[in-house]
Formats: sequence, C-alpha cells, structure tokens
Amino acid sequence: MTVSAFAHKLTADSGILRLMDDLGRPLPDGVIPRKLGGGNPARIPEVEKLYRREMEALLAREDSFEEAISRYDAPQGRISFIRTLAEFFTAEYGWDIDERNIAITNGSQPAFFYPFNMFSGQKPERKTILFPLVPEYVGYADQGIDPDTFVTLPARIQVEAGNRFKYHIDIPLVEAYLANHPETGAMCVSRPTNPTGNVLTNAEIAALSDLAKRYNIPLMVDNAYGMPFPDIIFPDMLDGTPAPHWDRNTILSMSLSKIGLPALRTGIIVAEESIIESLGALNSIVALASGSLGQVLAEGLIQSGELKQCAVSCVRPFYRNKSARAQSYIDEFFSGREYLLHRSEGSLFLWLYLGDISLTSEELYRKLKEQGVVVVPGEYFFFGREQGSEAETAWKTHPHRNRCLRLNYAESAETVREGLRMIARISAEYRK
Repeated sequence: MTVSAFAHKLTADSGILRLMDDLGRPLPDGVIPRKLGGGNPARIPEVEKLYRREMEALLAREDSFEEAISRYDAPQGRISFIRTLAEFFTAEYGWDIDERNIAITNGSQPAFFYPFNMFSGQKPERKTILFPLVPEYVGYADQGIDPDTFVTLPARIQVEAGNRFKYHIDIPLVEAYLANHPETGAMCVSRPTNPTGNVLTNAEIAALSDLAKRYNIPLMVDNAYGMPFPDIIFPDMLDGTPAPHWDRNTILSMSLSKIGLPALRTGIIVAEESIIESLGALNSIVALASGSLGQVLAEGLIQSGELKQCAVSCVRPFYRNKSARAQSYIDEFFSGREYLLHRSEGSLFLWLYLGDISLTSEELYRKLKEQGVVVVPGEYFFFGREQGSEAETAWKTHPHRNRCLRLNYAESAETVREGLRMIARISAEYRK
C-alpha cells in the first residue's frame, strides 16, 4: 500500500511515540518496572476526592450524567464551562476576555498542533515556528505538517553551586534571528519547561512578548504545569512570582491533565477572537467536538475556587516535596560523579546531565530499559531545522544534547529511589 508523505511523517518513529509506548507497554515478564519516563502525574487523594464528589453529585442529579455524555458540545467547547473560565480569568488576573477568547481541545497536544500549522507552512511564502530555547518538549517536534517547520535556538547555561544549573533564553540571539528571518510565523515556549523544570523569568517572558509584537507574530505559551492549575511551580526556587502571561498577541494553552484528569483530555486555549474562531473550525474538522466529561467535572470546582485552592495548598507542595526527595537521592547516588541537575523550578521532571559517561543518553536509555528502568533520553528534546542550517548546527553541537536524561519523579518514593539508584549504578559501568 502506498501512502502520502503526510502519512509517512506522522507514522515514522518519533520521540513522543516512543515515550508514550514506553508509558503504556508492559516490560517483559520477570522485569521489575521502574518507570521514570512518560508524563503521568501522581494520583493525589485530595484531588481525586474532589472529582469523585463532583461525579457522585452528577450521578445523583436526574438526567445530568446522561446529558453530559450523550451530546456533542460546540466545536469551541462546552459553553457554560467556557463562560466559567472567562469569568475566573477576568476576576483572577484582570484579563479583558469573554467566551469568544477561549476554546477547549482534547488535551493540550492538539492545542499546539492546530496553531502550529495555522502559522507555519506555505502562506504562500514559507513560514516557520521559532522556539527560542532548546531543549524543549518532545511532543512538539513532529507536529508540523510541512517539513522543517521548527527552528530552535540553544539556551545559555548558568552553572550554579551544588551541582545545579539553569537554562536562560539568549534574548540578543532571538532578536538577531527574528531580524534576519522574516519567514518566522510564531514563537513558542513552555513555562514551566518540559523537560527541564525550568520556569522562564518574568523578564524573559516580557522580552519575548515585546519581540513578538515588534515582528508581528504571536507568542505561544504552553502553561500545562503552571498557574492557576495545576500550579506545579516552586516559588522558593524563583526570582519573582511567575503569573500567567496573556495579552491579545499571546496564545496561552493550559490543561487539566496534570491536576488529575489526564484520561479525560481537557485542554484550554486563551487567544484573541479570530484565532479562537479558527481553532473551533479546525476542531470540528479533526474531532467534531471536545470531550465533555472533564469540563463538567471541573466547572463547579473552578466556580467555587476549590480547584485553584487545591492546586496551591495540595498539588504544589506535594510535588515540591517529591522533587526535593528525588534530588536528594541523586545527590546521594551520584556523589563524586560529574553530574549536574537543572534547578527544579516546576513541572514534574528532573533534567540530569551526566558528563562522565562514554555512552550517549540514547544508548544509556537502552541499557537502562533492559534492566527495567524507563527514562527519556535527552536527544528527543533537541530538534530544529533542515540539515546544514545554522540552527541545526547550534543545537547539534549543544554540550547537553547527548548527555541528559529526563526523569519523572511523580511515581512512588520507592520506585523513584530504586530507579535512580539503578541509573547511578548502570551509568557508572560506562564511565569514561
């Protein structure tokens, strides 16, 4: 059977496909799994109780459950839920928005597939999407329909005490790139950043926003781990409070996955009216409508303020404690080794640099998997431009590209501790 180039592109081996396959596929019989890969959030009893209460109330109200599951919502999403969100964001952050500024998607993955391809490709001139910092989320890498959709620029590396470091956006480099590349159709960042746990500073976001406006392109911000929910951001590690950034030149994406509803696929996009109208049209073509149940369960919790409060008082400290514990294990097991950890500022990942091994992170990933330890190799998060370009050279020569692992610390303390101990032991076998 002969298929199109489009089919080849979307069915070829990719980082996100391998990541999700590792997440769901069982390991061979007899291998004890230590799964520190994937993006599954932890099960937090306090969060689950809220959703169970809402579900029980839904089932108790005559015909409410049946109504929630038996009809398509509008392509833009469930109107009552959208209005609730608009009122919440206006009250919480002072944004001048209403239901025309919000669309609901089946998770935040399509929330980026749609606008990526709205602002890139042939228009009639070729347009690209710029990521001003690499490494970036592996799930973006293969979402462009056209080849060579994405351009990425390398981060500045700030090494800190205690085997820690932080990535920063090189703002002058971004400005120089935009000045010389009018084919740029949009910029995109994640905040907190997946895979590193980096939270872009308020100054970095402000600078990117100003540049986007100057060059008449939208700024896309992936806020899947940020405020107001799930609010997996650790203020004690930051310079200033990173309030969500939105204005009419920003496309802001959020998700309910990391606050207990990954299976119900409820993504949220906030943007100016014409973009939301286009996204609704795209959603009707690709999916008809978005799933309703997540919107139904979350609506009352957002109206009451309980979901935001739970994020602040429960979800954030839960992950902050797990991050600190996982870091202590790494410092213990890798003592005396050439390693660095990105400063853990948010999300549910640690980004571990191993400078003393003879293997690439892809090769180490395979060795670990043989022993039941599943991680994500760092190469997946370095993607960019067509062969031979300046951008490709920049990230292919990045000193961290082949030496980092992304680690999910959301599993049980025993799983995380034993997984990290095994990573240290197995990687030590391949020291330079």
